[in-house]
Amino acid sequence: MPITIPLEFPSFNLYSTPLLLLVLQAFIFASLLLIRYFKKKYISALILALLIFITGYHRTTYTIGFMDWYDTYRNTKINYWLIALSLAIGPLLYFYVKSITTSNFKFRKKDFIHFVPVSIYVLYKIAIFIYDSVQPGFNETQNGYLKIALDEKYVNPLVGIVENLQMLLYLAFTIQLYFMYKRKIQQFFSNTYRLELNWIRNFLFIYSFLFLYSVFEGVIGSVITDLHWTQRWWYQFFTAVAIIYIGIKGYFTDTNTLNNLNFSVNTPETDKNPPSELSEVLIKNKERIQEFMEKEKPFLNPDLNLTELSKMLNIPSSTISDTINSGFHKNFNDFVNSYRVQAVQMMLQEGKQQQLSLLGIAYECGFNSKATFNRVFKKLTDTSPSQYLAQQNNS
Repeated sequence: MPITIPLEFPSFNLYSTPLLLLVLQAFIFASLLLIRYFKKKYISALILALLIFITGYHRTTYTIGFMDWYDTYRNTKINYWLIALSLAIGPLLYFYVKSITTSNFKFRKKDFIHFVPVSIYVLYKIAIFIYDSVQPGFNETQNGYLKIALDEKYVNPLVGIVENLQMLLYLAFTIQLYFMYKRKIQQFFSNTYRLELNWIRNFLFIYSFLFLYSVFEGVIGSVITDLHWTQRWWYQFFTAVAIIYIGIKGYFTDTNTLNNLNFSVNTPETDKNPPSELSEVLIKNKERIQEFMEKEKPFLNPDLNLTELSKMLNIPSSTISDTINSGFHKNFNDFVNSYRVQAVQMMLQEGKQQQLSLLGIAYECGFNSKATFNRVFKKLTDTSPSQYLAQQNNS
C-alpha cells in the first residue's frame, strides 16, 4: 500500500519562491512611498504606492497557489478576499503620470468618479461573501453558491472584458498625456533633460507590455489551448519583476520638478488688435527679443525658461511665446538652443577646444547635459559635435 505524504503549506519551490520574494519587496517599496507621501505630501508618491501595492497584491493568488495553499486548505475562503482590483490600475496609471507632468497638481473630488467601477466591484465581492457565508455547508467547501454560480460563471469573465477595454483606454489617454507634456515643455524650457522624465516613458512601456502580454495569454488560453498554471506563471513573474523596477525607479527618481513651476500663459492683449497692427507688434517684439539675445546672452543660463525671459524683457510670456513661434518659426526650446549651438560653433572656431573639452564648451554655452547637447547639436546642424570638430580641425 503506497504511503501518502500530506501536503504542507508553505511549499518553497521554483515557482513560489521567486514570486514570494518579489512580491514582498514590492510591498516594501509601496510602504516606503507611502511614508514619503505622509512626510512630504507628494501625491505622486501616494498614487505610485497604491499602484505598486495593487499590482503586487494581484500576484498573491498565484504565489500562495504555488505554495500549495489551496491543496493544503481545501475549504479555504481566501478566494473571496483576493479581490481583483484591476479596475483601479488604469485610472492610477493616468493620475500618476498626470501628477508629475502637471504643475501644482491636486486630486479633485470629481476625479474619484474614475474609481467608481472598482468600488462597486469591491462591494459586490463583499456582498456575495456575506450571502454565501450564511448558506448551509459553507464551512465545508472552498467556494459557496454565488461564488460558483454567479461570480466565476458570469461576473469574472465580464469583468475581465471590462478591465481590458478600460486598460486600453487609460493607456491611450496616459500615453497621449505624456506626449502632450513632452511638447509642452519645449515651449517653456530651454533645457528639458531633467524634465523629459524618461522614467515615465519606461513606466508606460512596461505597463503597456504587461497589458499586451496578458491579452495575448488570454487569447491563447481561450481560443487555442488551455494553459496550465505553470505556463501562466511567466506573466506573474514578469509582472513581479516589473513592479520591483517600478518601485526602485519610482522611489529614487525625483518626479516633483514641476511642483512649483508655472505653466500658465496669459492671453496677450495684442490678441484684441487688428491683424495689420498685430503684424507690426510682432515684428517689433521679434527685433527686441533678437537684440536682447545677441547682446545680453541670457541663453548662457542653463535654467533659462519662458517666465524668466519674460521678466527680463518685461514682455508677457504669452507674447514672447507667440513671437518666437510665429516670428522665428521655432518653439522656445529650439529658439534658445540655436543660440547655444552658435556659441559652441564660435568657441570651436576660436580654438577653445585646446583648453576645454567639447562637453566643457557645451556647459559654458548654456547646455546642462551631454545627452541634450549631442541631440540638439545634431538636430540643428545635421552633424554631431565630434564630427563638426573634426571638420574644423581639417579645414
